[in-house]
Amino acid sequence: MTESLRIAVVGATGLVGREMLRILEERGFPYSEVIPMASPRSAGEKIEFDGKELTVRLASEDAFEGIDIALFSAGSGASEVLAPAAAKAGAVVVDNSSKWRMDPDVPLVVPEVNPEDIAGYTKRGIIANPNCSTIQMVVALAPLHRKAKLQRVIVSTYQAVSGAGKQGMDELSSQVSALFNQVDFEPEKFSKQIAFNCIPHIDVFLDDDFTKEEHKMVHETRKILHAPGLGICPTCVRVPVFNGHAESIVAEFESPMTPDEARTILRESPGLFVQDEPGKNIYPVPVEVSDSDATCVGRIRQDSSAPNSLAFWCVADNLRKGAATNAVQIAELLARDYLQK
Repeated sequence: MTESLRIAVVGATGLVGREMLRILEERGFPYSEVIPMASPRSAGEKIEFDGKELTVRLASEDAFEGIDIALFSAGSGASEVLAPAAAKAGAVVVDNSSKWRMDPDVPLVVPEVNPEDIAGYTKRGIIANPNCSTIQMVVALAPLHRKAKLQRVIVSTYQAVSGAGKQGMDELSSQVSALFNQVDFEPEKFSKQIAFNCIPHIDVFLDDDFTKEEHKMVHETRKILHAPGLGICPTCVRVPVFNGHAESIVAEFESPMTPDEARTILRESPGLFVQDEPGKNIYPVPVEVSDSDATCVGRIRQDSSAPNSLAFWCVADNLRKGAATNAVQIAELLARDYLQK
């Protein structure tokens, strides 16, 4: 793996951008220089990285000369403008926004699932990072799909407020405080009160009454698994948890699979950790998975209501594996296999 790469982190002062920097440091990513970038509001701030104090630069169309890999944690609007500019300047962009995910010329990659798709970055110079809820689901489903071929997936998500950024975390915290102090408040970030509540509404509703978040899970999963006809029915719910997404998944296969077979397959698959002894209260929960890069699976059981069907519970840290870690893992593969100098 080359050690002379210049890495830009765009959106470096946000929740995911800070996680990207932390994970680059934790995993010992081979860099010659790491350059944090952000909007005019945050440009000029100081940020700690690998024992050094770095100054955040302005993310602009002419800021990417000499950059080898640009990790983007900015929104879709910024990515629409800046990602092509970075690619034109010679950088390979790994973009965490939803802007490029369904572009047929942009690979959508989860390294444990479809690392070979990275090679398609040469078409646009961009690789898309999937949605957080999609990533953990496909990490768990892919090895089972390879064994028995999926026919249908029903998934209900329990998504932490950190998925809505710092504003989401602040709103949960302030609402809990207001309720305990009997102070009135109006929801701002979320459509309804999030404290001590669940909201079946993430992103906007579309014409079919599914949300955009739910559509992401359908279309991204099909693209990553190369399964365009796979039936997927998601319900995405925001819950009053600060960090860590959980999912209840029912997977129907073409051929039979027992829970014991599934456990063996999952234990032997990369990026997965099986915690499945419910009689001993051993199963994954968000507070115990937070700050981990593993996708954790438990409650694996036969679904007696449909043939060849399994139900299980899946939990992951949405800021790490659901966003920052997945992007850094893509960058590691680029550095190892594609950008040798």
